Amino acid sequence: MYTMKYLCFLLLIPVIGFSQKQNTVVDSVLLKEVIVTATRQKTNIINLPFSVNRIAANEIQVAAYRTAPESLTGATGVFVQKTNHGGGSPFVRALTGNQNLLLLDGIRINNSTYRYGPNQYFNTIDVFSIANMEVVRGTGSVQYGSDAMGGVIQVFSKPAKFQSDNTWSGLGMVKMVTGDMEYSGRAELDYGSKNFAFHFGGSNRIFGDLIGGDTTGVQSPSGYKEQAYDFQAKWKLNNESIITIASQQVVQKEVPLYHRVKLENFSFYNFAPQVRGLHYAKLEIPGKSSLISSASFTASYQQTKEIRKYLKNGNANQFEETDKVKTIGLTAEIHSKIKENWTAISGVEWYHDLVSSNKQQITVSTGSVLMQRGLYPDQASSANFSVYSLHQINLHRFQINAGLRYNSFAIHIQDTAAGVNQLGAVTVKPASLVTNLSLLYQLGNTQSVYASFSTGYRAPNIDDMGTLGLVDFRYEVPAYGLKPEKSYNTELGYRIQTKRFQSSIALFYMHLKDLVTRVQVPGQQIGGYNVYIKENSQESFIRGIEMEMAYQLSQTLTLKAGYSQAYGQNTSRNEPMRRVPPMNGQVQLKYHYKTWTASIENLFASKQDRLAQGDKDDNRIPLGGTPGWNLLNLYAGYGVGKVQINTALINLFNVDYRMHGSGINGAGRNINLSINYYF
Repeated sequence: MYTMKYLCFLLLIPVIGFSQKQNTVVDSVLLKEVIVTATRQKTNIINLPFSVNRIAANEIQVAAYRTAPESLTGATGVFVQKTNHGGGSPFVRALTGNQNLLLLDGIRINNSTYRYGPNQYFNTIDVFSIANMEVVRGTGSVQYGSDAMGGVIQVFSKPAKFQSDNTWSGLGMVKMVTGDMEYSGRAELDYGSKNFAFHFGGSNRIFGDLIGGDTTGVQSPSGYKEQAYDFQAKWKLNNESIITIASQQVVQKEVPLYHRVKLENFSFYNFAPQVRGLHYAKLEIPGKSSLISSASFTASYQQTKEIRKYLKNGNANQFEETDKVKTIGLTAEIHSKIKENWTAISGVEWYHDLVSSNKQQITVSTGSVLMQRGLYPDQASSANFSVYSLHQINLHRFQINAGLRYNSFAIHIQDTAAGVNQLGAVTVKPASLVTNLSLLYQLGNTQSVYASFSTGYRAPNIDDMGTLGLVDFRYEVPAYGLKPEKSYNTELGYRIQTKRFQSSIALFYMHLKDLVTRVQVPGQQIGGYNVYIKENSQESFIRGIEMEMAYQLSQTLTLKAGYSQAYGQNTSRNEPMRRVPPMNGQVQLKYHYKTWTASIENLFASKQDRLAQGDKDDNRIPLGGTPGWNLLNLYAGYGVGKVQINTALINLFNVDYRMHGSGINGAGRNINLSINYYF
């Protein structure tokens, strides 16, 4: 029912758009969007041969999204799964986890311990620190390297801004949600002058237990606490070069895995704490030749710490697993203008991970501690080197984009723990060469059609090869000798962008081969859990359609809608791919007049009962599949003087629902209120 209703609605939209006289509107709320991530340079969306999303800071603020991953709710081609309240794993074209690449200010956040399947790492970015986000669907390995099979999600943090005069400004914000589900505070201080600027922000957040819909009620334990800061400073030198220094950190305390306690007989299972920090320095230099029109150099340092504490009911021992990753990154990029109609971006990237991992078995009655092998081999390392070149050629109405990247890894693991393969020191060196090619044709100034082909890959990481222990509902043992996963994505698309109307439609087909999959070891169990090992053993395909539009009905009203549907099939096992999202979408009517804003939003998803055997074995997916759902949300905002007030009524009809594959239900009816004071 959902499919036909919204498909017919969206297919009629281009007809409506073509019938409008563009000269009847003087001003427009539909701005021409500029995207950076898809091509590594600022490009108007009408000239992009890829499918993209852009989520601006004001959209996040008005909708009062709780976390970074939840800010992608309703984005076309994206579906956000939540294993726990402190998680949030976006599916981009039916792929998630380490098969999507996460960037922050152009720096890779994915490291060598990122897990297959849903994970919580995107939620370690403070949503209040975000200036905007971009999602590029179906491409990204040539532009950014390993892991970008489903796509790339890039977060841009709030920047320091130069000003013509010495200018101080700031922000104080409080936010509350009914049912004690959230109490948040945020403070920001900004300074800008002609040659120096800085931004500093700090957040403190308390999340109570998540209250579900009409039949679920309080889901306990699910609440946690979070503190974060973000800082950026910029200097403009005499030659117009710019130096940027930035630092940020997020600390999440006592984050429970609700489904472990609810469904798997754990007394507690917490991330305690989950920490991510990023610090970088960047130099941007203007060029004086066609070969180097500009250049940039970035040095970064990241550290993550994840401590998992858990105790199963009736067990004499509780466990504490600690994983730490330190990452150093060095990148250089050159922009060239080879000819008037030919531009290029070329660069070199190097990242190095060092992993520390241990496990403690603590006897509950005595407190005695026994050290054990951690989830990963201690002191494992991964070096990631790549070189790339992207080119764009404009030939009248035709635009050609082509790129090439070579990426090599050196992964070193020394594993001598009892009960695993006694191979001593193991060094593997996977490598890949990937390319993309697209052709775009401009149908006048407001329309374009394109065809693109992109190859992608994901190199096996330390999590793939070295995992030993309990993961989700299975027990994993190490696997060495894996090779990269590969993807081949073909896309056909159409866009129209006028003053009052924007719309796009994309058809895609992605072939996946050499997929790293968990394979059960027959007849083996550890601690009551089946034993699995990873292999490059499967091929799959994903095909789908994505459509979206925005239409300015009047000076004050704007209608937006989006629709996504993907079909995934594991051809090796002749069954559906795991965790493929159901058909889903969004319809939203926005009102804006002076300092007043209001909107009504319908989010929907159909039932997903095309299940792989792994889905049927997953205790987070209901028997027979995940039911469909339909939510109605209301938003309103008002600005007076230096104060901005935003409120939202979420899930108006208190629907009990779950995002497919999640370990916890979505929030029931609630009201949130945020007050911002600008000075």
